[in-house]
Formats: sequence, structure tokens, C-alpha cells
Amino acid sequence: MRLAHSVTLVTGAASGIGAAIATRFAREGAVVYVTDRDGEGATRVAETLRAEGLDARPLALDVTDEAACASVAGRVLREAGHLDVLVNNAGVGAVGTLAEATGEDLDRLYAVNVRGVFNLTKAFLPAMRARRKGNVVNVASIGGVVGIRDRLAYCTTKFAVVGFTKCVALDHAHEGIRANAICPGRVETPFVQQRLAEYPDPEAARREMTATQPIGRMGTPEEIAAAALYLASDESAFVTGTAFAIDGGWTVGR
Repeated sequence: MRLAHSVTLVTGAASGIGAAIATRFAREGAVVYVTDRDGEGATRVAETLRAEGLDARPLALDVTDEAACASVAGRVLREAGHLDVLVNNAGVGAVGTLAEATGEDLDRLYAVNVRGVFNLTKAFLPAMRARRKGNVVNVASIGGVVGIRDRLAYCTTKFAVVGFTKCVALDHAHEGIRANAICPGRVETPFVQQRLAEYPDPEAARREMTATQPIGRMGTPEEIAAAALYLASDESAFVTGTAFAIDGGWTVGR
């Protein structure tokens, strides 16, 4: 029970990596606010956890809405008194090179992947500073530390998340606040499965995605959740400002 008595919030938690993180945190003893733009999906995840006797509380949240983020932060702080761990997991992607990407593509990804992280972290920061304790875990991507072909807008925003994480860690370490980024490689989530189904040859696309990682497979949401648990727990008390690659060897030698 490494998160016993902790209050946590996970964004993008209706499915995939976010749902896996919320589940792992709840099973480790945390109170988990399960948030997602898909409020019904967040409720389903929370109800599943509550059926196990765990404390999971669903909230609909669009992280691109600064006022909504402030409102959710206010509600959590009123109900729970504080927040120990904020996991900024919500994210979106897009395919395309600079020649193919549009300004609208970049704006859409920036609004969720960067501004969403900024909005919610900033909303909770005053309470963390006052308490001199806080832990921010941002789910970036391996595309935030190395370039990926045909992912110009996505990589641009994920590099920004890594930079944001490092600056928060540096600026607020003396106030008892830690910030770290997780940088997954290919992970087999419902989103990835849906994208694969859209290819003319889904199996060929799967082989191509798998081949990116020397370990020979895609990761699982539960493996990313295990890393999030480490960063959220006191076991990582001396870790801040890192970009933790969980990529099956993708970046070895790069």
C-alpha cells in the first residue's frame, strides 16, 4: 500500500494508460480522482474500482478549459483538503510532417498536451506550495526526447511537456514539490488498437510498430502504471526533473 492516505488525480483516465494508472493507484491505497473529458468513461472506471472497495471519484474534465481546471482543483481541495499526486496523462496525437501538418493540428495538440498540463498544474500549485509538498507526474512520450517520423506536431508538444516538467522541478524543488515525466514508447492501448484497425493492412502496421522497439513488442498500460507508481511514491523521493523512458529499447544508442 505505497500510496496509503494519499490523494491523487489522474487525467485522461477513462481508458488506456490513464485507467491503468488510476487502477494501480487505487489498489495501492490512494484516493483517486478519475478525470476525463469523457465523463461517462471516467464514471465507468471509478465504478469498477469502487466495486473492489476502493476510493475512486469520477469527474468530467476538459483540461483545455482553464476555468474548469481551477474549478476541479477547488473541489478536490475542499473535499480532500490537499492533493499529493497529480498525474497529467490526457493527450492527443496527429500524423504528419511539417509539409502536411496544419496550424489547426498544432493548435489542437498544443491545447491538450501542453496547455492542459499547464492549466491543471498551475491550478494545484498554490496549495502544494502552501503545504510544501506535491508531486507532479506528466505522461509525455518517447517523442518528447527523440524525433519520430511523420509526427511533427505531436513531438513538438511532447518536447514541450518534458521541458515544462524540468522547469517545474527546478523552480519548486526547494518548496518540496517534485515533477517528473514518463516517456513511453509504443503502448498497446485501445487508442492504438483503433488506429491499427484503420490501416489497409493492420497486421503489417502492427509489425512495423513492434519493430520500433528492440525488445520485440509494444508495452502495456500496466507497465506504464508501474512507473507512475514509483514516481508517485516515496521510493522516488530523490528523483525530480527526469524524463523516464519506458520504450522497449527504442532510444538505445540514439
